[in-house]
Amino acid sequence: MNNVKGLLKRRLVGALTYSLKGLRACYIHEEAFRLEVALAMVLIPLGLWLGNDGVERALLVGSVILILIVELLNSAVEAAIDRIGLEHAELSGRAKDLGSAAVLLSVIMLILVWSLLLF
Repeated sequence: MNNVKGLLKRRLVGALTYSLKGLRACYIHEEAFRLEVALAMVLIPLGLWLGNDGVERALLVGSVILILIVELLNSAVEAAIDRIGLEHAELSGRAKDLGSAAVLLSVIMLILVWSLLLF
């Protein structure tokens, strides 16, 4: 049983380490992510304060966190595409455009959620 606990602890610590490494890399290398983190630092406390109940707070804060999640995924796609090659390729461009579109939709969702709940 102790062996299972030790293995689970090592896996959790490893997963947390890799996750923090990914957050740091995105923050260092992606200007859009830095801007979104700055926005999150303002909007998350504001959402917790402005929400009338747990559901509203979850929607306000969750829509902010969703942008960060989608930006991380978009940055991962872009990094993988760039590793393959920097020359123009139609499918690579499409993959990057799709990631960018996902970020745009998450921003639109944030605007809709905040507008519907606060106005």
